[in-house]
Amino acid sequence: MEKWIPEHEAPEPLEGPVVATITGGTILWFVLFLVQLPFYGWFDDHGRTWWVWTCLAGAGLGLIGIWYVRKRDAAIKREAANAASGPGGPADPVAG
Repeated sequence: MEKWIPEHEAPEPLEGPVVATITGGTILWFVLFLVQLPFYGWFDDHGRTWWVWTCLAGAGLGLIGIWYVRKRDAAIKREAANAASGPGGPADPVAG
């Protein structure tokens, strides 16, 4: 079997407003949950209650995502600040 070799280098990953994107998606899932809640009886009659609970699960997982991306963003900023301080800065393992 022949090994596939890519013809081009992979592009750099896109960085954008990750925290805002995850927060917006979480709000959207929660709003969808609230909008569907008054119609729970209809969803139950038609065997579609999973639609309601999927929206709530999306909001819950979004909260975990917000926590994660905020920690990630803080770590990236902390690393950039340490790198900017140059050799011998707080993150330089050689300097001790």
